[in-house]
Amino acid sequence: MKNRRLTRMTRTLAAGLALATLGMPDALADNQFKLLVLAIPNKYHYEYIPIARDSLERLAKLHAFELVWTNKTQVFEGDLRQYAAVMFLNTPGEELNPAQRAKFEEYMRAGGNAIVVHRAAITPADNWPWYEKLVGRRVGVHPMLQTGVVTTVDKGFPATYGLPERWIWSDEFYVTTNPYNVKINPVLNVDESSYDPRKIWPGQVSEPMGKDHPIAWHHRHEQGRVFVTTLGHNGEMYRDPQYVGHLMGGIYWTATGLGQRR
Repeated sequence: MKNRRLTRMTRTLAAGLALATLGMPDALADNQFKLLVLAIPNKYHYEYIPIARDSLERLAKLHAFELVWTNKTQVFEGDLRQYAAVMFLNTPGEELNPAQRAKFEEYMRAGGNAIVVHRAAITPADNWPWYEKLVGRRVGVHPMLQTGVVTTVDKGFPATYGLPERWIWSDEFYVTTNPYNVKINPVLNVDESSYDPRKIWPGQVSEPMGKDHPIAWHHRHEQGRVFVTTLGHNGEMYRDPQYVGHLMGGIYWTATGLGQRR
């Protein structure tokens, strides 16, 4: 009888350990890194927010990273060192006050990293030159949203994995200049023969950039990595698997420095 009781206890204990072990991977899984996303609604970009947030939260769960989403710039007054990267999502740096700007500059000088998406690349000229250098280009005007052909420049960069060499996409293809002579590494270009680069609103003028028209790039600023994509104008884009994959590739490289083929 005693042996039967011991056997039953042993089986019960073994079953309990098995169940506990099955639950351990989720319970003990560590996030790989922490990403801060600043997304403030503005006149032209607000409907994207719930869609982009949902997509990014799904990416965070799928790829095991922690996502901190905010529309409050006060987060820049805290400890930014906890974040592997900071994403400005359709929210330019001009939203930060002088003290918050100083904290972000300090973060980048200490090896922090930044991701700039679409509208976040547009900031008033000479308002914050340091941020313009971080972006790497100054956005002048942008033609109306049109369908064009995006071309892959760097097949070895994670933000292009899964994209074809020529990609049909509809967006505002920003026209940029380089007043601070910043060296960038183009990731995607747009073929200006595939849309009308002069098609713009009355009272404005848009001129073609020519063969070299980067719309996504990466470079170093201070001691950190910077990834910029000027794509992402409307909400539905954040449901598109190819665009979301493009973003994830940029997040992955910016936060970790990994994944780039040489």
